[in-house]
Amino acid sequence: MSELDPLLLARIQFAANISFHILFPSITIALGWLVLYFKLRFLHSGQPHWLDAYYFFVKVFALSFALGVVSGVTMSFQFGTNWPGFMETVGNIAGPLLAYEVLTAFFLEASFLGIMLFGRKRVGERIHTLATVLVALGTTFSAFWILALNSWMQTPAGFEMVDGRAHATDWWAIVFNPSFPYRFAHMLLASGLTASFLVAGLSAYRWLRGDRGADVLAALRTGVMSAALLIPVQIFVGDLHGLNTFEHQPAKVAAMEGVWRDERGAPLLLFALPDEEARRNDYAIGIPRLASLILTHDPDGEIRGLDSFRGEHPPVAPVFWGFRLMVGVGLLMLLVSWWTAWRLRRRAEPTRGQARALLAMSFSGWVATLAGWYVTEIGRQPWLVTGVLRTADAVSATPAPMVGISLAAYLLLYAVLLAAYVSVLFHLARRAGRPDPAPAAPGLMEA
Repeated sequence: MSELDPLLLARIQFAANISFHILFPSITIALGWLVLYFKLRFLHSGQPHWLDAYYFFVKVFALSFALGVVSGVTMSFQFGTNWPGFMETVGNIAGPLLAYEVLTAFFLEASFLGIMLFGRKRVGERIHTLATVLVALGTTFSAFWILALNSWMQTPAGFEMVDGRAHATDWWAIVFNPSFPYRFAHMLLASGLTASFLVAGLSAYRWLRGDRGADVLAALRTGVMSAALLIPVQIFVGDLHGLNTFEHQPAKVAAMEGVWRDERGAPLLLFALPDEEARRNDYAIGIPRLASLILTHDPDGEIRGLDSFRGEHPPVAPVFWGFRLMVGVGLLMLLVSWWTAWRLRRRAEPTRGQARALLAMSFSGWVATLAGWYVTEIGRQPWLVTGVLRTADAVSATPAPMVGISLAAYLLLYAVLLAAYVSVLFHLARRAGRPDPAPAAPGLMEA
């Protein structure tokens, strides 16, 4: 273990922690709004099955929120143990943004989640609905501040360096840095798709087990229809995000597209095996000139190649394949959601084949989100903060064996927690087939 590179181990540990952590916000950010939709439908219609759907998915939200909080603490802990150079150099900017996230987001979620779960009969319908609104807002505020910091690390603005430390000169420019609007919109839509497929998948699981209640079909339909609406919007926003990245982080785009030398009329590679040592792609299959057309809106447009960024570009293979995995899963989401939506708009129930497909896609949002996150984070290398702080300059002097032991412990713990989380979700789905009667619908004056 002592012969291993402590920088590599620290990066792997951070990747493991962020990979586990991001799974849960990717659900809760949008699931808060979906459960609010269920509650509003109940208030509008008075039909108790909407409240049944609300309470089932509030439990899913609470479980996801709890694991997100636990893994978030680990993320903060790592900044001190493995990456002291990060806060030392840019703490004047990162610290306030992280504090804003806690003050404006976490407290909202933590304070009002209990009312959502247990307080409806105690506080009344209006306050209970308000609590749901505030929790949904809290999840979005959380994404806002975290994405503001991450985007600033990608495209820093509004600061100056004094004695090797970043100092804010314009907080508006820091928060609304060049890539923030695209990353924020992209993440909100990614969460919407993740939550939609989870809602549809768990509902499909219940339907396949013979639980054909109105709440199951309402939740399934909601998940499918929201996914069918969001995926084309995500494709459009993803294209805008790609154009923004092409402008501000051309080395990342070159790695995503596998372009080694400055090239006009670059093909869109569907498949290739990037060989970083030989600086070429093996077994490449592509569509001529399409990459240039997409990125420059000119089939003969020029894309700067990786050779223009020697020593300053990310590792190619993980970025290249991460991008294709993200796009591939997105296209599969489009196919499954539209196929099922077409059926549901004509008939009340899906086919068994569609239900099985939705069940198989329950966690597809996780796959796409992780793939996209790897493209974003690995694609920023060798920089931790682009043009300001290199990753190698921020790592601690912790010996490799210590990092390796903690990494092994994290991986074991995360594997157990993830297995427990998934098993509890399906346990809740099985038990939901035998629910207690829903509380009576409120009268019009009470609602």
